[in-house]
Amino acid sequence: MGADGGALVVLNVYDLTDINNYTYWFGFGIFHSGIEVHDKEYGFGAHEFPASGVFEVEPRSCPGFIYRCSISLGRVNMPSTVFRTFIENMASEYHGDTYHLISKNCNHFTDDLSRRLTGRGIPGWVNRLAGIEEDGLESLSTTTPQESTEIDDADPEQHLLSSPTTSSEVSFVKEPRV
Repeated sequence: MGADGGALVVLNVYDLTDINNYTYWFGFGIFHSGIEVHDKEYGFGAHEFPASGVFEVEPRSCPGFIYRCSISLGRVNMPSTVFRTFIENMASEYHGDTYHLISKNCNHFTDDLSRRLTGRGIPGWVNRLAGIEEDGLESLSTTTPQESTEIDDADPEQHLLSSPTTSSEVSFVKEPRV
């Protein structure tokens, strides 16, 4: 906890591609994000299992991504033990097999987590591309309703994470037993 009694809530943003070096200045990019609280960073990613897709990593060190920047979002007055229970409960809402690049991605997770902890969301530019794509898909679906907006399970763009038991750099958050 900080000197003022609250833990700092930080958004860590990563590049998914080097193209972001050019598009970032125009307000576009393809980003991954995680929320850092109590010296751990939490993110959300896809895998093929109906279990938590919420994972923790060392702050600013998410494997497979290029760290870009950190943005302070505020503070939360929640001891680490209480926060752990909170994030485990939230993990039950974010299963790896429900990840969707446009409608339920890592940035949707960090926005939701930030709102629950601080009352404010993440900056819009972090997930702007998903919003543009979602608008485009809605337009497409109204003109061609037979087209599916689901992502193919074999699509590498889903950023499938390895099995929760095989990665040493990523630790999946376990859901509470009901």
